[in-house]
Amino acid sequence: MNIEKQIIEAAMSVIEELYGQKAAENTIALQKTRSDFEGNLTLVVFPFLKMSRKSPEATAQEIGEQLKAKCTAIADFNVVKGFLNLVISPAAWISMLNDIEADDCFGMKKATDDSPLVMIEYSSPNTNKPLHLGHVRNNLLGWSLAKIMEANGNRVVKTNIVNDRGIHICKSMLAWLKWGNGETPESSGKKGDHLIGDYYVAFDKHYREEVKELKEKLITEGVDEETAEKRAKDEAPLICEAHDMLVKWEQNDPEIRALWEKMNEWVYAGFDETYKAMGVSFDKIYYESQTYLEGKKKVEEGLEKGIFFRKDDNSVWADLSADGLDQKLLLRSDGTSVYMTQDIGTANMRFNDYPIDKMIYVVGNEQNYHFQVLSILLDRLGFKWGKELVHFSYGMVELPNGKMKSREGTVVDADELIASMIDNARKMSEDKVNKIEGISNDEANEIARIVGLGALKYFILKVDARKNMLFNPEESIDFNGNTGPFIQYTHARIRSILRKAEEQGIDIEKTIGEDMPLNDKEAELIQKLNEFTAAVEQAGKDYSPSGIANYCYELTKQFNQFYHECSILNADSDRERAVRLVLAKNVAKVIKNGMALLGIEVPERM
Repeated sequence: MNIEKQIIEAAMSVIEELYGQKAAENTIALQKTRSDFEGNLTLVVFPFLKMSRKSPEATAQEIGEQLKAKCTAIADFNVVKGFLNLVISPAAWISMLNDIEADDCFGMKKATDDSPLVMIEYSSPNTNKPLHLGHVRNNLLGWSLAKIMEANGNRVVKTNIVNDRGIHICKSMLAWLKWGNGETPESSGKKGDHLIGDYYVAFDKHYREEVKELKEKLITEGVDEETAEKRAKDEAPLICEAHDMLVKWEQNDPEIRALWEKMNEWVYAGFDETYKAMGVSFDKIYYESQTYLEGKKKVEEGLEKGIFFRKDDNSVWADLSADGLDQKLLLRSDGTSVYMTQDIGTANMRFNDYPIDKMIYVVGNEQNYHFQVLSILLDRLGFKWGKELVHFSYGMVELPNGKMKSREGTVVDADELIASMIDNARKMSEDKVNKIEGISNDEANEIARIVGLGALKYFILKVDARKNMLFNPEESIDFNGNTGPFIQYTHARIRSILRKAEEQGIDIEKTIGEDMPLNDKEAELIQKLNEFTAAVEQAGKDYSPSGIANYCYELTKQFNQFYHECSILNADSDRERAVRLVLAKNVAKVIKNGMALLGIEVPERM
């Protein structure tokens, strides 16, 4: 049994025996003992003073005496005011280490057929441009969150909603028709998403030129500057053509639809390459071109039921004043949908496809209001998870030289970023990798891929998702400090120690006798391993990949301190060496499992 659970059960029994009253389990708070006091775990006794009618010191003393007599895990205790510091016995720590050793998935729960079904939406790309650094953060957070929810015993469905319709898509299509000369991904040697993204940028360049020219013309005709600016943006020939194309798309014009399908297929092929390189995937992909019609149907249903209302201009709205919000447009006067309508349609399709218990949307914090409204509307429309939907709201990624702009082509492209991170890792690790005997070029390249991606993922995921972050590629690849490569290198170092032990014919024990002596550093490291379960649970409650990242770093840092102070292969005795080898082996296992929750691989050699 888990040591903390053992102590909590014993404490509940002791308190009832001493004071004749049952203590609620949530009042028994165990925490790690402060480093300046003797002990491993501390029980706070202040919640029991009304029962004991004694001072904090006297209450802690008598609870400590009874616990020591009743619970074999407790070797000793000391009292500091209202804090009961418990010293865990070496046998209990060894028992814990043996439990960890016996469980390949230690700290993680397995889902059953009855487990809650959690659906997580992430990525949500537009088909008019390639994925960029902002999408990278979104995808990495979504994938990690899915892994963390699975590790907490949930069934998980990973979904993507592709924004494949609208004026922005028509801009790329129109630009390709005007200036593409039949160019394809094959003829240009470009990935499809990059090719289409180039035409999106080209449209904006030509459009701005048209707006400037038209604005100047209007001003010479006596129109004031502000009105001229607005009219120029609305009346520029290119934007008018793009709007006409959108109307034809809505009307199922066969030529426009065929062009749209062809260009989208190029983009999807490009996206798939990027997703594969990033190490993410989806169980189900939805498309806005399909969900917006479903959304319009649900809004019409809501209108019939009196949930929504129609204004004189024929537009449909939701009145949210009862919820402290304003009115929200759902269908324009011409009957066309807005983003909210599409999200309602997507939700309806998903609910029909899966028995969803919880829905999590991984979307940037600029959409906070949108999801506040969506939650209310879905609840009114009868979705059982509508009121409880989770908007996993994350901050923007910024660069040392400022923000990114897709229209102007100044984004950090995801493909280029991944390639440059792997290249940086190759350069940074050349000296280390070259020292490994018998390593092939293919293996060196694979190590560079694992380290480069690990650096990128860890640097992004270690930051609290709610915060804006500054991405610094050079800092992320460092082999020291709170970085992915530092943790990966420690894992590789442990695997090297275990290989050397095997080469020397040392048998790494499967279980360790509970009479084995332990020093403080060994006990502290077992305690840190044991905290992985709590770290996984907390990350699931808080929807926090950064919690897992920080745990992996703390464990790695503690192992490295242990490694510098306590020899493993050259330990003073065979018994000592046996304990340390099993300890090291399980640190490597927990690092590997913890980093996997972040979507990060760890190499065997480095």
